[in-house]
Amino acid sequence: MHRVASAGNTSTFVRARKEKRLTYVLNDAHDTKVTCVLLYHLLLCNYLFSPSWLLDALTLQKYCHHNISWRFKKHASAVVAELTMVEHCAGVNCLALLKSSSPGGSEYLFTGSRDGTLKRWALAEDGATCCATFESHVDWVNDAVLTGNNTLVSCSSDTTVKVWNGLSEGSCTRTLCQHSDYVTCLASVEKNSNVVASSGLGGEVYIWDLEGALSPTSKSSDATEENCSNGVSGVGSSLSITSIHPNSSSNTISLHTQSQGYIPVSAKGHKESVYALAMNDSGSLLVSGGTEKVVRVWDPRTGSKTMKLKGHTDNIRALLLDSTGRFCLSGSSDSMIRLWDLCQQRCVHSYAVHTDSVWALASTPTFSHVYSGGRDLSLYLTDLATRESVLLCTKDHPILQLALHGDGMWVATTDSSVHKWPAEVHNPQKVFERGGSFLAGNLSFSRARVSLEGSTPMS
Repeated sequence: MHRVASAGNTSTFVRARKEKRLTYVLNDAHDTKVTCVLLYHLLLCNYLFSPSWLLDALTLQKYCHHNISWRFKKHASAVVAELTMVEHCAGVNCLALLKSSSPGGSEYLFTGSRDGTLKRWALAEDGATCCATFESHVDWVNDAVLTGNNTLVSCSSDTTVKVWNGLSEGSCTRTLCQHSDYVTCLASVEKNSNVVASSGLGGEVYIWDLEGALSPTSKSSDATEENCSNGVSGVGSSLSITSIHPNSSSNTISLHTQSQGYIPVSAKGHKESVYALAMNDSGSLLVSGGTEKVVRVWDPRTGSKTMKLKGHTDNIRALLLDSTGRFCLSGSSDSMIRLWDLCQQRCVHSYAVHTDSVWALASTPTFSHVYSGGRDLSLYLTDLATRESVLLCTKDHPILQLALHGDGMWVATTDSSVHKWPAEVHNPQKVFERGGSFLAGNLSFSRARVSLEGSTPMS
């Protein structure tokens, strides 16, 4: 991550814009590229290969990697519409969906960008319109989550966590200044609207009760930053501070006097940077991962560590927990996806699907399939039980985050645009029926390369 200057207030220049592009869906099992990928993954599906077979597999991988884009577009036989939204002026780091609780109700997508802003998009069947911009952060927005009562929580490289009224025109209601370095990731609890976890490059993991975190909103972003730097919003302050809050029933501003004494739960144990967090629906489990290459499991109610899971060989960039909290999925810069059984405290499956870092994961509601994307520009769907995988599409930029919506999927990349792709979320087996699938290996590409060093191919 890199520091950037404040994006400034450009709300007067914001205008809604919709674009439609034609994109290709790969469904031809006889395509040359598909044949190479299929053979390549079959070669790498276990460890029982001679060095010559591994060399052949790596040669195929290199061929497919460098030819994936043009072959993908040249031989695809089906064409569908892709929705593209462009409003940000830098890469989009995060996505958050606010789904309607009633049929026919309004649905919104929130996007957070490296330009320091968040935007709210009103979703419709034929497109999406940007209807609000949230400006208060002065550096990259790295993650955002939604909690109950339409509350949006964001974190930034400016070291703050901010709480917003998600349906307002950009009202920041609280600023939490506890972290010592960039705040990189958040996790929220679906069944407890008050609990949010945050972590970052400083290695701290904090669990916030939003009802108890009474950090005030200053009259301006400059005042907020000054208060943070002076420790006004920090732990242990007994000062009584007057803050400004919007009145939800009108356009007037009401004043609230709040006592500063809230201390979030701290989960201590990380010695290095944290890049990923996840919580289960009930809030009884929190998992974290980062440059230490291990998945740590916590009790968020007390901050106590319950276990540490080893297996990855590089930075952990993405984490998912199923609703029960038994299974965990992790994606890493070692190009691997791993499935962990927390009851058995071990990795039960590993999936070698990507050729580079895995940065984004999204699972189906039943946790039977996982969508994954990352630095290799590719979006894959993998059946966690059968290990069958299929390439859904390739992008022009690395994929940073995924959000499932109906039978489609929003994709955020290092580009300033956000794309929606068809995903068959409720019946992913349809995707495999189109052909072009392969068996995910359990030997990462980097480890396959390393295994070749010093080896002599067998004749």
